[in-house]
Amino acid sequence: MKAEELLSEIDTIDSLKRYGRVKKVVGLMIESQGPESSIGDVCLIHIGTKNKRVIKAEVVGFKEENIMLMPYTTIHDISPGCFVEGTSEPLQIKVGAGLVGTVVDSLGNPLDGSALPNGLKQVPIDQEPPNPLKRPPISNPMEVGIRLIDGLLTVGTGQRLGIFAGSGVGKSTLLGMIARNTKADLNVIALIGERGREVREFIERDLGPEGLKKSIVVVATSDQPALMRIKGAYTATAIAEYFRDKGLNVMLMMDSVTRVAMAQREVGLAVGEPPTTKGYTPSVFAILPKLLERTGTNEKGSITAFYTVLVDGDDMNEPIADTVRGILDGHIVMDRELANKGQYPAVNVLKSISRVMNHIVSKEHIRAAERLRDLLSTYINSEDLINIGAYKKGSSKEIDTAIKLYPTILSYIKQTTDEKVSMEETFHLLLSLVGAGD
Repeated sequence: MKAEELLSEIDTIDSLKRYGRVKKVVGLMIESQGPESSIGDVCLIHIGTKNKRVIKAEVVGFKEENIMLMPYTTIHDISPGCFVEGTSEPLQIKVGAGLVGTVVDSLGNPLDGSALPNGLKQVPIDQEPPNPLKRPPISNPMEVGIRLIDGLLTVGTGQRLGIFAGSGVGKSTLLGMIARNTKADLNVIALIGERGREVREFIERDLGPEGLKKSIVVVATSDQPALMRIKGAYTATAIAEYFRDKGLNVMLMMDSVTRVAMAQREVGLAVGEPPTTKGYTPSVFAILPKLLERTGTNEKGSITAFYTVLVDGDDMNEPIADTVRGILDGHIVMDRELANKGQYPAVNVLKSISRVMNHIVSKEHIRAAERLRDLLSTYINSEDLINIGAYKKGSSKEIDTAIKLYPTILSYIKQTTDEKVSMEETFHLLLSLVGAGD
């Protein structure tokens, strides 16, 4: 840095430290008289005289002349009169190639307690989505190594999809398969609101050493404060954005966006927002598009994103599922009934769609996928008649073909977790399958 630039940098530094004092703690909220701060600024709460420690908190609102803070950790030991130091800066994390293969928390610190590697760059976690006019159109497929998705719901490089499922249907396992098999340069995986037990299981079983060596995992477990769960989603997105700006094709997987919405509801209710649909506050529906629109393509690279959405009672029309489905570029619906039948991945092909597939694959591929959907739909619609023996062979040529090919279709859709299939192999299998019915 030149001397002139250094002097200019020094001139912009605010040498004053601004302090306030804790006045009141109610539930999740800390009310402080001062310091002068803006929404989103990080403040440091100094605790104790003997065992001194500092708690980070974020400005989330104002009440008359006081500021409302929400801590990133628990509020134990905070007492009236604790000093509150303003930083006048939003939350920032350190990112770089040295993070690849590590597991970090919502603040970007390694979860195993080790030190951050050298050579990382500091970036803010809250950034604006790319300019719509600077987003290149999605034109190339992204291979994920799962036959059902590559063949029937082809994903584009820079596309954003939702995986909609109830609890225990296999979405974490599906994400692990995608992370291991994908052709993306790097995976960024956000585990938001997960049980502590499931984190290590996902990393060791679902992701495995093969997946971890090209991944960065961001973890915010269910026992952590609501603000940490929200920041986990923002931190993972900021990490993905950093590598996208380096020209990489990044795969971002977030499990789950529903828990981010629930955490934002907690914050909104604590600040005093009115509850609206199913208790969700207006801020929930404001942050979702802003968060989800940050991914996708820009002029340098791309972020292909998979967001899992928990659907309460398998209700696909609940508020968060409905909102997210309207923002994303496609949805993959996982069906509990199919999972109970032993089909894995338990994806309901007829209820799922990729909105960019028709623009990124050949016409031959599109025709083959549509033909398989038609055959599957014909069989499902006639299944009850077939099972009770009410259908007589020869009544309908289409149903006869569907019955004949159904076992082959089922074997095409099913895939074991350790099986990897190339896009080329997927396409040839699809062509030979539908060709057998002509």
